Amino acid sequence: MEATGTDEVEKIKSKFMSAWHNMKYSWVLKTKTYFSRNSPVFLLGKCYHFKTDEPREMSPNGSNYDINDEIISRNVEEFRKDFISRIWLTYREEFPQIKGSALTTDCGWGCTLRTGQMLLAQGLIVHFLGRDWTWPDALVIENLDSESWASHTVKKLTSSLEASFTGERECKNQSIHHKKVPKDVWGNREIKDEHCHRKIISWFGDSPLANFGLHRLIEYGNKSGKIAGDWYGPAVVAHLLRKAVEESRDPELQGITVYVAQDCTDDSLIYMDPHYCQSFVDVSIKDFPLESFHCPSPKKMSFKKMDPSCTIGLYCQNVQDFERASEEITKILKSSSKEKYPLFTFVNGHSRDYDFVMSPVREDRTLFSEDENKKLKHFSTEDFVLL
Repeated sequence: MEATGTDEVEKIKSKFMSAWHNMKYSWVLKTKTYFSRNSPVFLLGKCYHFKTDEPREMSPNGSNYDINDEIISRNVEEFRKDFISRIWLTYREEFPQIKGSALTTDCGWGCTLRTGQMLLAQGLIVHFLGRDWTWPDALVIENLDSESWASHTVKKLTSSLEASFTGERECKNQSIHHKKVPKDVWGNREIKDEHCHRKIISWFGDSPLANFGLHRLIEYGNKSGKIAGDWYGPAVVAHLLRKAVEESRDPELQGITVYVAQDCTDDSLIYMDPHYCQSFVDVSIKDFPLESFHCPSPKKMSFKKMDPSCTIGLYCQNVQDFERASEEITKILKSSSKEKYPLFTFVNGHSRDYDFVMSPVREDRTLFSEDENKKLKHFSTEDFVLL
């Protein structure tokens, strides 16, 4: 009886924590972001211009209008569609209990894990769908204002607490209702891409069976002394993702490798914030709602405010692609005279300090070797990681 009471207290505490994070971050998430028309905006290798040097023209009916406005509007729409199409992974609540704990939410501690998941998800999107792919329903996602999100959070907390005290479970997976692109007008390519899109998101579902889900990453972390509720630094997360890809038995993931190298325009970065806590979505059901996996509005952050503890991810399709990328990036890094030390460097060979070799025969069936566990435990939260 005492254990049950303790569990109920923990559940109520987690609901308050979720509400606090929603109140803390949602106003930032939903306030408008303004981009300068005088500077290009880069999003994952694509450049968008919000101004043109085209002259003013006359419309067909003889009225004056500025063709620049039309071009800018089209460019903004293309940028929004590209941004919203990126997979957004945030705190979740009320997912299946994490093994070895009473936790059913990662609110307050899982942000780096979610960020790492987003990094891998983008790599998989590029690998399977290509950089030019965009989600057909991207522009019909509802962009709620900050006030409605804040009030929604308060209402959600109230109903959650009432459900906790009455023993009732609140309804989950309520999708946003809006007009979607009719699937009956999709071609074979769009249908195939949509299936792949859902498949990739399902790999990051919050269930023990998902290849790159929170439960699986926590399980791998247990092997190196980390537990659910701990804060995971970028170095540890990078190696957990490498291990998750390595251990995956999904036929579609065979041949994909994550390599972790350790120690290795505008003044702002565009980002997606993982701190907003959303309801659990069961990705095992057919046509599960996709809206909460795509962020409706971009945000900017100054380089000066960026945490020095970071992971940088690069996607290379093959060895030749990697060699070409390393050569071009090295040229760019060397050409900078402002900084004494480059952000990272490429060198031939590999570092023995991080040469994680696993024996093909593991009697204890642990996922990490003894040498790996020692290194993972010594990673600093200030480590830079190249994925």
